[in-house]
Amino acid sequence: MIQSKKDKKRRILLMYITKVSGHRQATLAIQQTLRMMDPTIEAPAINGFGYTYPLLEKVVNRAYLSVIKRTPKVWDYLYDNPKIVKKSQSIKNFLHKTSHAKIAKLFEMYNPDTVVCTQAFPCGMVADYKKAHNLNVTLIGVLTDFSPHSYWLNEGVDYYVVPSVEVKERFVRKGVNPDAIKVYGIPMRLKFAAQLDRGPIAQKLGLDPDVPTILVMGGGQGLGPIKSIVKSLLKVRMNFQIIVLAGVNKKILNTLKKYSRKTEKKLLTFEFATNVDELMELASLIITKPGGMTTSECLAKGLPMVIVNPIPGQEMRNTDFLINKGIGMRIDDTNDIGEEIELLLKSPERLAAMSKAAYENAKPYAALNVTRLILGQSDSQPGDLPKNAITEDYV
Repeated sequence: MIQSKKDKKRRILLMYITKVSGHRQATLAIQQTLRMMDPTIEAPAINGFGYTYPLLEKVVNRAYLSVIKRTPKVWDYLYDNPKIVKKSQSIKNFLHKTSHAKIAKLFEMYNPDTVVCTQAFPCGMVADYKKAHNLNVTLIGVLTDFSPHSYWLNEGVDYYVVPSVEVKERFVRKGVNPDAIKVYGIPMRLKFAAQLDRGPIAQKLGLDPDVPTILVMGGGQGLGPIKSIVKSLLKVRMNFQIIVLAGVNKKILNTLKKYSRKTEKKLLTFEFATNVDELMELASLIITKPGGMTTSECLAKGLPMVIVNPIPGQEMRNTDFLINKGIGMRIDDTNDIGEEIELLLKSPERLAAMSKAAYENAKPYAALNVTRLILGQSDSQPGDLPKNAITEDYV
């Protein structure tokens, strides 16, 4: 049990992997909330993979992107396959052991009493280092997808923060102590908990709040058939507005800007947006890849989800969760997107049911509850929020 130490300043180390990722966004949400709770707190965020194995990180990232783009079935086979997990154990052990020297430097630099990891690889490294040196350090693993994989399971992890009861039950079946599993959700910025006035948002963007708005997101990497999705939507005669976040995919961004000059529909395109909470508030529905962070933000906003081309592995399992809960629908043929969206927009009862299901499964205060776990405080309720917690950014 984490003990509250009022006379001692907490030293917290946050670890993630990959700069453009939901893992990092979850880490920053926790870091921001910690600073909100205590502006003097020290909580550096480190790319655990990039710090310990910078060259290997680049190779693995390139290989991962190549596999999911060209041969996604290979990733589906590899993801949480018990045979692969067993065969890769020796590699995992080797990477853990050879990371000790660099982990030692991190611990010497920051002397943390709590380490929070939003990805399994750094969590495993720290767990192994903790065990090898018999350290009295609290280690918290925070999952950022709705389906856990076995690489999370390491001796020495004190708490697992999971997004749903189903994930908790699966970890319990794998032998994890139920008391060590907290169903808090995926940490996101607290501003997603706020209900906003759609009128000023639409006015700021030059949109009509009374016209349906479709939000299209391809994730930070701009993956997915964004171009064909928008092309299909533009063929529909029904009046609606489109907002597209294309991520780092410059080619798609340039193509969409050309589309916007040729269509009568209002089409806004962005690379990134710092006001995703506002865009989701304005949207009638979202067409997206079901990454864990995006999914959690949509749930917080009660946003019906249309899922296209989920990556085999974690995104496919996130999709199963969303469909089973009645929050989302999956469309495999992008040529059908326009027709299916038109039917959905003409069915307000169905949209309302999907929105209701999203709200019922939302956990917008996950970052606050993780922070309180770190600080040894009790779980939070909306009424416990500090003043301006959901509107200010603490960076």
